[in-house]
Amino acid sequence: MLRKLQTAFWKALTPDLVPDGPGPVAAAADPELPVAVLKALGGAANLASQQRVAVTRLRVQLRDASQLDPPALQAAGIASVMVLAEGVVHLLSPVPTAAAAAH
Repeated sequence: MLRKLQTAFWKALTPDLVPDGPGPVAAAADPELPVAVLKALGGAANLASQQRVAVTRLRVQLRDASQLDPPALQAAGIASVMVLAEGVVHLLSPVPTAAAAAH
């Protein structure tokens, strides 16, 4: 029952990351995602889904969380990595130069 409640909660917050039923969630590689970051996440094939939450924050769901390499992410410029349950990872990155120039 707790599992159903957790799933409903996360479905309400992140509808594109929690599938309605069995089956994969489609994900297209972020064209702005640096190659080093993609490699540290286990490659494009390891991304089940991704969502840019803010200019500096990206939420990804990994197919295999064991392929995640946090030191490589930080070496690639990711300021902070938060690993959640079921392969969900939040990445905090610096403000992109184009976005910083706009403000």
